[in-house]
Amino acid sequence: MKTQSITGRDPHSGQPLKVTFEEGRIRAIDSGPADERAWLSPGFIDLQVNGYLGSDVNSNAVDRDVVVALTQKMLATGVTTYLPTIVTASESRIVASLRAIAEARRTDPLVAHAIPYAHVEGPHISPEDGARGAHAREYVRPPSVAEFDRWQQACGDLVGMVTLSPHWDGALEYISALAGKEIVVSIGHSDATPAQIHAAADAGATLSTHLGNGLKSPLPRHPNLLWTQLAEDRLTACFIADGHHLPADTLKAMLRAKGIERSILVSDTVSLGGMPAGIYDADMLGGRVEVTADECVRSATGGRFLAGAYRVLPDGVAHVAGMDGFTLSDAVRMATENPGRFVGGRGCLRVGADADLVRFAWEPGTTKLRIDTVLVQGDEWKAR
Repeated sequence: MKTQSITGRDPHSGQPLKVTFEEGRIRAIDSGPADERAWLSPGFIDLQVNGYLGSDVNSNAVDRDVVVALTQKMLATGVTTYLPTIVTASESRIVASLRAIAEARRTDPLVAHAIPYAHVEGPHISPEDGARGAHAREYVRPPSVAEFDRWQQACGDLVGMVTLSPHWDGALEYISALAGKEIVVSIGHSDATPAQIHAAADAGATLSTHLGNGLKSPLPRHPNLLWTQLAEDRLTACFIADGHHLPADTLKAMLRAKGIERSILVSDTVSLGGMPAGIYDADMLGGRVEVTADECVRSATGGRFLAGAYRVLPDGVAHVAGMDGFTLSDAVRMATENPGRFVGGRGCLRVGADADLVRFAWEPGTTKLRIDTVLVQGDEWKAR
């Protein structure tokens, strides 16, 4: 296989780089052309993707082809690694989605590389309104190691991350059991007490799922589970930076409190992400759902709650990079290196790493990244 290269400016130093790769891996990183204007970073890593542009891993019709199509759509945005995320549902529905993902990985090498494992968000979450979000109440249930083992048996140990609320009796034993199997345990959609949050971290929980969302309202001023998760240094926090889930001042304060090193940007995109504005029937999102002109997905009935996200992860990178007090370097780190720690160390621009790279344009004041080139293990991605 011949040696190839790509150039771009390093988001962290601003310096032009020339990255040489061969047989899918980075072989050298040297100075690039002085007049280089585009940026170059590791491919973006999204730990929470339910669907996008009509593809839905939670659909009753999910199969191998749906997962392959979703992977292609993610790659088009510059996301080279993602976790297909299955929400609260019956055990048979969860297993069907897991089997479809496993089959897509088995039959398509590109999918196998892009999806290191699956994320199950629920069903062991809070049944309370607000904290439950758009998850179906009738399928919320206590954690069960036996059920988790059945998931794994059905999909060849594909589940690598589980989101739950640690308020349940038996939650600590469940967290400890999963952590012992090297499963990432994340706290989310919870109404746990501060003491239960700390105990979950003691038991092995390491992440907070879309912190600041999936919360009961109103919360006590203090103490509450939001402050506790911000203060708990053993928890890295994921944030949806789409401009809707967290207002700018809130996101800024939370990122400062948690620190860049313990913060991750996720999209939480759903199948209606990227779709034209309008009203849709979406059973997996709670029924009638509206896609608004300002790129938001909300329930069209009741409390008009958010029903997942419309914007993809690179949009969140642009959003944070444009906020006062943050840089493109900060935003890229939270979408590459930081989530990469939870998927085998991906997301770093270093010799020996997979040549998963994205070249893009961005300037202060622009609200989106303009993707120029996406490389997956050194091969330029092109739509099938």
